[in-house]
Amino acid sequence: MDMASDKWKEVNMTPLSEKKLFLFDIDGTIAVGNTLYEGTRPMLDYIRSIGGRAYYITNNSTKSNADYVNKFRDVFGLETREEQFITSGYMATRYLLHRHSGEKIFVLGTASYIHALQEAGLRVTESPDADVRCVLAAYDDELTYQKLVNACRLLSSNDIPFYATNPDLCCPVDFGFIPDCGAISQMIVSSTGKTPLYLGKPSPEVVTLCQTDSGFDDARTLVVGDRLYTDIACGINAGVDTCVLYTGEATPEEVAHTPYSPTYAFADIQSLLDACLHQSTVPSTRSALP
Repeated sequence: MDMASDKWKEVNMTPLSEKKLFLFDIDGTIAVGNTLYEGTRPMLDYIRSIGGRAYYITNNSTKSNADYVNKFRDVFGLETREEQFITSGYMATRYLLHRHSGEKIFVLGTASYIHALQEAGLRVTESPDADVRCVLAAYDDELTYQKLVNACRLLSSNDIPFYATNPDLCCPVDFGFIPDCGAISQMIVSSTGKTPLYLGKPSPEVVTLCQTDSGFDDARTLVVGDRLYTDIACGINAGVDTCVLYTGEATPEEVAHTPYSPTYAFADIQSLLDACLHQSTVPSTRSALP
């Protein structure tokens, strides 16, 4: 069936043409790897033309906000500001500064992310030291078996909190998918019986931070992503409209049976842009599942 089908059901939602604040997931939604999806650039041009704002809410914690600004400029040719990126790593940093400031924290993550935590003023270690007060697991494309062993040693030997940046099981790449933080964390869960508190999406605070910075309210906000249990759940938890794109993990079959039902569903970001441009006469609606 046509995944970009223009079928609609009446519900009490704000039309896409009235949206001003767009919160985009990155991997599988607007890009994959170093490839920007067709339609992304025109979508961002449209948002600027209506006086709106675009933010990028990603559960990829391998990069800092500064890293993303550099990638968007050097790889995608897009100018952005650090404030436009809300990563699961950033959300974890905020949480740890509030709950564990001054305490030693064991982190399973990339060198870039560990450096960002240290720059934020957190006491971080990669060793299973006796005075560690919590464990944080992140998406780590530099993962070693010893890192897993150290995390398991700490959680098995001590009654300390276990955190993880995000529950995503897989991350989109050009050939398909690779294990994400949720999959890495599940290895630790299976070995220790300890379940982490996830700090990134689907936390509604991700949406709240973008709204506070931009000044737009719930009715003008749209969360756009490719994953139901993080991206769409994040928008639902925040009480705003959501849009799933079928360029990443989610499929129409999954959307038809998910508890995280999106407000809108489109084949890709170009189809979303087309709907924003042509929905001015459409009442508050919800896309019918293809």
